[in-house]
Amino acid sequence: MDSETALEIVKHGVTLLFLDVPQYTLLGVDTQVFSVGPIFKGIKMIPPGPHFVYYSSSSREGKEFSPIIGFFIDAGPSEVIVRKWDQQEERLIKVSEEEEERYTLGVKNLEFDRQLGPYNLANYEEWKRLSNFITKSIIKRLEPIGGEISVESENNVVRNAPKTPMEEALDKQLNIDNSATSFRKSRTKGCYYTTIPRVVKCKGVSGQELTSLNLDKTQLLETLLAKDYGGSENSLLGELQFSFVAFLMGQSLQSFLQWKSLVSLLFGCTEAPFHTRTQLFTKFIKVIYYQLKYGLQKDREDETGPALFDDSWLSADSFLHHLFKDFFSLVQDGSVVDGDLLSWTRKFKELLESNLGWEFQQNSVVDGIYFEENDEFAPVVEILGDEAQAI
Repeated sequence: MDSETALEIVKHGVTLLFLDVPQYTLLGVDTQVFSVGPIFKGIKMIPPGPHFVYYSSSSREGKEFSPIIGFFIDAGPSEVIVRKWDQQEERLIKVSEEEEERYTLGVKNLEFDRQLGPYNLANYEEWKRLSNFITKSIIKRLEPIGGEISVESENNVVRNAPKTPMEEALDKQLNIDNSATSFRKSRTKGCYYTTIPRVVKCKGVSGQELTSLNLDKTQLLETLLAKDYGGSENSLLGELQFSFVAFLMGQSLQSFLQWKSLVSLLFGCTEAPFHTRTQLFTKFIKVIYYQLKYGLQKDREDETGPALFDDSWLSADSFLHHLFKDFFSLVQDGSVVDGDLLSWTRKFKELLESNLGWEFQQNSVVDGIYFEENDEFAPVVEILGDEAQAI
């Protein structure tokens, strides 16, 4: 990149000015993580839009780290976000309006330019695939009071709720006893996620109908879309992405549980993918494909702590494996399947098989999504122009 182009990106990009951050602190923006050096004062050249910022203070030797604190931003072109390190509370805090104006002017006059690390634009496409449904309104609706997301600020009901063995292992990884310092007890109650019922309960409904409603979550999905998401499929997908980012990068257990609830809801639908919400499910499979593709990367250079999204709890007996297997069988058995949905489902299945070694096809096509050219049981698909429509 030539100097003129770089200067234009600096001027029009978002700048994070973080003052007095101790050396060895881990600081991340989206999929990128920095280890704070002696002259570090923030990040420049960040593309406008939604981003997730997170950090973890360390001991003087840089060997032990406190629980991660993260927050979402949605910044406009040339915006400067100023924070200062509070030594006592070991966190970034806002400065006064007067200080913010003065520091912002300094950033725009390039006074801090040499002390700002550049955002790696080569990784921006990866971040966009993880956040393309996250908007300013979704951030405002879901973020905690004060905006800070941390496992320490999640209320005890979530922390102490009954958990599966996988969730127990995750909770152990997030155990705060290993932190470098005693983290302040937050007064907030975590994110304001949508409540997703695990079991459908309806008055005046027969036992058979109630069983049917719990076997196929399509009606529950429709109710939640209308009641909690204003009829917007993208808002639901935005919450799915918000919770995934807050879990994986912010190490929030509450966010993992919400992500799990949304994934279970969507994969628990048997009618919606083929009839009423085909477009939603195509977008959903694409979203979760990129989430797992990122989460399962083995060669990521930037690590912020324990690998939370690894094979140790993505085992063949996990809830994810069962959900995926049932969905793949559903698509296999479907007589009419949308072309885009089928294509992304195949791609998703191949990702899981190649990265996790999961086997969905055991010497037959019952558990798989592979169709012979003349397979009379293959779904009927018609491609019309740029869109795939089932017939």
